[in-house]
Amino acid sequence: MGDNSLKVGSNEMELVDFRILKQEDDHVYEGIYGINVSKVREIIRVPSLTELPGTPEFIEGIFDLREVVIPVVDLAKWMGITPPEGVEKNSRVIITEFNNVLIGFVVHEAKRIRRISWSDIEPASFMNGQGSMDSSKITGVTKIEDDSVLLILDLESVVQDLGLYSPDVDNIPQELETFSGLALVLDDSSTARKIVKEALSKMGFNVVEATDGADGLEKLDELYSTYGDGLSNHLKIIISDVEMPKMDGFHFASNAKDDGRFSDIPIVFNSSISDHFSEGRGIEAGGEAYLVKFDANTFYDKIAHVVRAHIK
Repeated sequence: MGDNSLKVGSNEMELVDFRILKQEDDHVYEGIYGINVSKVREIIRVPSLTELPGTPEFIEGIFDLREVVIPVVDLAKWMGITPPEGVEKNSRVIITEFNNVLIGFVVHEAKRIRRISWSDIEPASFMNGQGSMDSSKITGVTKIEDDSVLLILDLESVVQDLGLYSPDVDNIPQELETFSGLALVLDDSSTARKIVKEALSKMGFNVVEATDGADGLEKLDELYSTYGDGLSNHLKIIISDVEMPKMDGFHFASNAKDDGRFSDIPIVFNSSISDHFSEGRGIEAGGEAYLVKFDANTFYDKIAHVVRAHIK
């Protein structure tokens, strides 16, 4: 799905543009949404589903896709939207994979694939108090043609609502290796930063936080102004999300590695994207490792290994 030739460090992403239709009185409104192509396995017609009693009404049921049982969520129901009659004829199921979970989402129409620069995507924080859509369910917004707005939906929050995925933060190894010094954490999700900060603090690090790649580069500049050429003796590791407004993790890493002041500091990517291409893209961008959010045991082991390898 999509074009895996996207240049690493280009600060671009590809989105599947899909639509959710809303009936209000005599009017039909079209909501324009997107999901990163890296999280999309395929798009299919709505299959025959087996209902699951006792589950929330927005879970339409399950079906078998090549011997894998996949739950299917009706996005309109999850968003509290009443669709117009007849939407079923164009409805599709977007089969997604993230956090190593497979799940299908019913949408009213799958339109096209768009290539968009992360620099054109704004955080959704400005939406607070505007309209019925909770901004915590939106990871970013961007303008498209005709001054329309495309919302990037936070499908991870749906999966957490379903209880299909919950971050494992307490699985601490019996002999947890501890370190000293600083760790820089980049993530646009305050929840994700909190989880990573807690894990790194247990390892002995003092954590500096950044909300996106551009903010991460600013934090590196600030740290360099404090520590100078000895920065790598203090800043032991950088943990970066991949999907972030303004500047994504790959573009951030390419910039940091191209800057002689920061090139020796190891970067580990920590992302919900669990496709087959992103780990390779992360290494190409200069990362030492690529982790899928969030397994504490794997996180502790990998971070300890990377930091040990870079202690001179």
